Amino acid sequence: MTTHLAAISPSKGSPFELQARPTPKPGPGELLIAVRSVALNPADHLMRDLGLFIPAYPTVTGFDIAGLVLQVGDNVPTDEGPGPYFQPGITRVAAYAASFWRSCSPDYGAFQERCLVPWQHALPLPDEGISWNEAATLPVAVQVPLSAWDAMGIPRVGEATPAGSATQKQKKRALLIWGASSSVGTMGVQSARLLRDDPGSSFAAVYATGGAANHEYMRSLGADRVFDYKDPRVVDEIVFAAKADGLVIRHCFLATGKLTSCQAVLKAFVNGDEGKNAKLASAPVVPADMEEVDGVETIFLMPSMDEGERLAQFRYWLGTWLRGHLANGVIKPSPAVRVVGRGLGAINEGLDELRRGVSCTKLVVEVEE
Repeated sequence: MTTHLAAISPSKGSPFELQARPTPKPGPGELLIAVRSVALNPADHLMRDLGLFIPAYPTVTGFDIAGLVLQVGDNVPTDEGPGPYFQPGITRVAAYAASFWRSCSPDYGAFQERCLVPWQHALPLPDEGISWNEAATLPVAVQVPLSAWDAMGIPRVGEATPAGSATQKQKKRALLIWGASSSVGTMGVQSARLLRDDPGSSFAAVYATGGAANHEYMRSLGADRVFDYKDPRVVDEIVFAAKADGLVIRHCFLATGKLTSCQAVLKAFVNGDEGKNAKLASAPVVPADMEEVDGVETIFLMPSMDEGERLAQFRYWLGTWLRGHLANGVIKPSPAVRVVGRGLGAINEGLDELRRGVSCTKLVVEVEE
């Protein structure tokens, strides 16, 4: 029996333990990936420490991976064509682990040397120009803001209806990314820049919040205005700037930070007689005791629980949008990578550091064979 090493989550609140476990074979529509790098996300330490989303133990968690396709199951595209295709022993991929949709089955968790993923959750990487570590930062960082634009009903680039296109005069809105120096926040800025530049969109500017030390970096990614979230007057500053620019803010993506601050900004631009005409898409879990704001719809971001819908979403987000924009250089991995260790044993320490807080940095663990 073939085995591999995994960082096992034995129980809620316990650190991961390194154990050997049987290496699975891919089923229909699945890839078996030899994991080379894993990137760490806030949800990872919440799952380890609080048992978030985990129905049973022991298990393997984690989301972001980069690695080499070892085996493919039936019904996986393997021949070169216009869409993604995967060749065993050849195709390098970044992938979004699917354990959440597999009842946390350990075969599908990222924190191990071998991981099963649906092929729609995987992005074939360019032959050159992107490292394992950089690739591992991409899946969650891309999925979250793209799902935000979809959830808020923002037309994808090139898909705006005729009534919403036509002239620059109709670009009267600013798109706000709160917490833009996080990994999903930086990709939020990059993807929002493409929405702003789409002639058919209604967005004229990208606004972002983040720490003062990271403002220039956020501008380099495409933010038109950047605000210091630590400024006690930051809400007033954002509202004043938008009105000075002749713009309204009715769409906000909360990557990280205070939900109430985003609500306060949107409230300033809500027309009470138009129903819920402002939308707030939140990456952090929305508190059960959240206070409703008239005119503002708050949406917790989560891919569809319907299998077919979710696979179609990921196929677009990774296999179409990200694949195309990586190839032409329009989108780049962000923010800067910092390797916290080599080997699965470094994940515990990396998550401890992430829990203490990092800014404009993506923590990555290199996985040893």
